[in-house]
Amino acid sequence: MKYSLITPRRKKIISGELQLALFFFMVSITMVVGTYVFLSYKTYEFKSQHANIGKRIENLNEKTRILEKNIENIDLAVRAHEDITTNNIVMKESIRNLFDLVPDKITLTRAELGATSLVLSGITPSKETYEFLLQAPLRSIFHRTYTSYYPAQNGWYRFTSTNYLDDETAAEVIE
Repeated sequence: MKYSLITPRRKKIISGELQLALFFFMVSITMVVGTYVFLSYKTYEFKSQHANIGKRIENLNEKTRILEKNIENIDLAVRAHEDITTNNIVMKESIRNLFDLVPDKITLTRAELGATSLVLSGITPSKETYEFLLQAPLRSIFHRTYTSYYPAQNGWYRFTSTNYLDDETAAEVIE
């Protein structure tokens, strides 16, 4: 006896609707897992880049410190060069002023210029010529002036004049 008008079909354990639901569920799980893997990879890559950037920052900071030290050394060298140049110019002017101070009648054979002293040796026609033409200007510059005279064969006098400054501030004026 047949109660059905259609031929019986076999019943499936998983129906079409259930298959469709499982398919979408699997696709959703795959998307979530894929997103998780993608984000994990990007997080790892970001941490790696962060570490590399940290190392680069440390290297750049070290290079910056080295460059700053080099700049300081260069600044010191420039200041030293400027000081030497200034001292040379001042010394040149001092020597020029010293030789401008010496009159034509007096001949210098030796001049030693120190920080606080000046030693002059030379020949003068007479003691008075030396005292009036050279020793007077030297006394206005130096605190202590000592002169020794030695007679030469031609009637002139050889002299050695030693002049001193008492303090360093006066030495800076001359230099």
